[in-house]
Amino acid sequence: MTDASVTRAERARPSWLRAPRTPRPPRPGGKGAGARRGPGEIRHVGLVAALVLLAAVGLVTEPDNFATSGNVVGILALAATIGVITVGATFVIIGGGIDLSVGAVMALASVWATTVATQSYGPVVMVVCALLVGAGAGAVNGLLIAYGRLVPFIATLAMLVAARGLAQRMSDRRTQLVKPENDAIEALSTTKALGLPLVVFVFAAVAVAGWLLLNRTTFGRRTFAVGGNPEAARLAGIDVRRHTVLLYALSGLCCGIAAVIIMARTTTGSSTHGDLYELDAIAAVIIGGTLLTGGRGTLAGSILGVLVFTLITNLFILNGLETSDQLIAKGAIIVVAVLLQRRGLRAPTP
Repeated sequence: MTDASVTRAERARPSWLRAPRTPRPPRPGGKGAGARRGPGEIRHVGLVAALVLLAAVGLVTEPDNFATSGNVVGILALAATIGVITVGATFVIIGGGIDLSVGAVMALASVWATTVATQSYGPVVMVVCALLVGAGAGAVNGLLIAYGRLVPFIATLAMLVAARGLAQRMSDRRTQLVKPENDAIEALSTTKALGLPLVVFVFAAVAVAGWLLLNRTTFGRRTFAVGGNPEAARLAGIDVRRHTVLLYALSGLCCGIAAVIIMARTTTGSSTHGDLYELDAIAAVIIGGTLLTGGRGTLAGSILGVLVFTLITNLFILNGLETSDQLIAKGAIIVVAVLLQRRGLRAPTP
């Protein structure tokens, strides 16, 4: 029989006897997987446009202060601290969690690394100490959530309070200075390459490593799977609990790196470091397009969100807005970003 006759015979059968058709793979640029990438790319373009618009506002409102090299370097240095934390927060949120303890963990890592006992061993030990404290606190969060079955909001809120209290106890509520013999820490902020301090390049290295981990490794694919549907991920053979612990440990490790950056910028370790940094990190992730429900997001969007949020903060400061006004504006930005996310989810898929 010819192909045409087979097709006619197939159509003549009742619908419940017909063989199921194999769906065609999506064409590049057409409907399917390729089309689903459109909203993310559009959001990235929108964030770049927002950066350009904010820069224009800065040039108009503060032409003498905004475009100076010192202000640009200050923006990038501040973005480096929050940006490193945001990289870890992006992994956690894509994985279906939330981490409210990032600012407090960073403060604890900075205090622990600047204690007299730790500083006596030199800058390398200080850096290792900050990284281990951050990763350890993050792992505790993950264990409480994965094996203790605590809600991420509660577990990380408890860590926020405990880490901040432990930092205050260790430092006796005093600011601890980095000793002059450990000037290698300060050099990360004072030494420049291509006109930028080294902390900016540290941020860039963490962002690139995070992008590769999220988009080019099995760990990244598992993160999307766990955030999208934990039960389906478990049935597919993924150890969801172990992966959850690793995600929070990664977030804590990023807090440790941020602690090193803030020690370099301020030459201090303090229990007040990182106050409300969890707000900035989560806001940057949301602005970047990552869903709070997990399973979808991009690290590039989060980085652009960091730059947008940092630039907004800089404009507030240059224009003399009080801290209370800045917080109100940041809260409004978060609400608008979440509402736009929900509207995007309700929109029909083309």
